[in-house]
Amino acid sequence: MLNKNRRITFPVIVSAPSGTGKTSICRFCAKKLKGLKYSVSVTTRPKRKGEVNRRDYYFVTEDEFKLWIEQKKFIEWTSFHGFYYGTLKEKFESMLENGYDVVADLDINGGKNMMKRYPEGVFIYLLPPSMGELKRRLLKRGTDPLSVISQRLSKVFEEVRYAKGYTYIVVNKTFQTTVESIILIIEAERLKTSRFETYLNHLKEEEWRE
Repeated sequence: MLNKNRRITFPVIVSAPSGTGKTSICRFCAKKLKGLKYSVSVTTRPKRKGEVNRRDYYFVTEDEFKLWIEQKKFIEWTSFHGFYYGTLKEKFESMLENGYDVVADLDINGGKNMMKRYPEGVFIYLLPPSMGELKRRLLKRGTDPLSVISQRLSKVFEEVRYAKGYTYIVVNKTFQTTVESIILIIEAERLKTSRFETYLNHLKEEEWRE
């Protein structure tokens, strides 16, 4: 879909190991960069302290989630540590069709599914500065028991191997520098000739005479 700047909009998918801060980073990028919307995911996990339904996630029951799978309401979905997560097709595509680029934070499986559906998308993998720093962040977050943190850390090396399939790699040293890097990537991607291909193919000479 062409936006008001006559270019094709695109999804921006950000993946990272748990605890890297991808959700907060994506939300902040959407607030700071004009024309960028954040995609709120659906989940069956319980709300954490301070989270708000429809702002942080769409919180649903497992039965509701499975029904939505049957009804093909998701672009992609996955299960993680006993809970389901998914991206609503109608809401996601509506934002693109209305002229916005859309940023979403997804795990590796979600990222791979979106690569198949949106080959023109931008895929960014966030790396933690080190395993020690990632463990510190997970402990500081205080939302998971030690057993879950250990499970998350044990999967990091396996997940990172898939990073080579992403368009960009960003090392999340600080929140601010990571946000700045992602915004720079999106701004550069917006200027690609391929984003204007539809407009250029149908360009009429009289549009330039004014």
